[in-house]
Amino acid sequence: MIKIITDSTSDIDIEYARKKDIDIVALKVIIDGKEYKDRIDLQPQQFYQLLEDSDVLPTTSQPSPQDFLELYETHQQNNDDILVLTLSSEVSGTYQSACIARDLLGYENIYIIDSFNATQGLRLLVEKAIALRDQNMNIADIYKTLLTYKERIHIYAVVDTLEYFYKGGRLSKTSAIAGSLLKFKPVVGLKDGKLMLFTKARGTQKAIMKIIDIIHENGDIDLSEPIAIGYTGDDKGLDKFEETLRQEFSFQEVLYGCVGPVIGTHAGPGARLIAYVKKV
Repeated sequence: MIKIITDSTSDIDIEYARKKDIDIVALKVIIDGKEYKDRIDLQPQQFYQLLEDSDVLPTTSQPSPQDFLELYETHQQNNDDILVLTLSSEVSGTYQSACIARDLLGYENIYIIDSFNATQGLRLLVEKAIALRDQNMNIADIYKTLLTYKERIHIYAVVDTLEYFYKGGRLSKTSAIAGSLLKFKPVVGLKDGKLMLFTKARGTQKAIMKIIDIIHENGDIDLSEPIAIGYTGDDKGLDKFEETLRQEFSFQEVLYGCVGPVIGTHAGPGARLIAYVKKV
């Protein structure tokens, strides 16, 4: 059998993971000196409350090689093929931990992919892996297909405040204050696996229109593939974000998810995002 492993930054909840027969390896979040396992000890809604209450920006840490090794050993005993899909190596050392564990075990049937993505973008890659596995594709062909597929996944978000970019050292205090006074809404995303500030606009609606422009420039959305909508904090205003995008691109069903601590720490509450697969 083929066993799929991903990490908690895919924003897949535990119940859904069990239903789809995938394993989730948790990242850790440190807030005010206390460590939590993402989505095990700390759910996203609890995290955002702690984030708003804390004067110091939380930190996160990747899973250890041992966390992956324990799962690998279990699946090795059943002679399973193992497919691992991780958060971008430009954001976290999770991919490195997965590779170290494979080298320690020396089991040949482990295929590891650096998604170069995060949150709902990583989830789309996992969903594709599940679909290919359920079509009874062999592990080598799934691996090759996903290496190409991951290059087509894009993710963009409107961030509600510049405060957390300042706290995280990604903006100067002057820029953050000026942006807040002018009601700038940053548009962020991942490029080559790195979290980037693409542009900003005066007000949320104009920022959404910036995302629409970027999607068109990049080759538009493949409507035959899944689309994911995500948020940080609560989902207030998410319906308006989604409806504006839906009117432009005419997509139908979407996946929804709350963004976890690793990306949420930098974006802060109130962000809205879309992850999609671009046309070939």
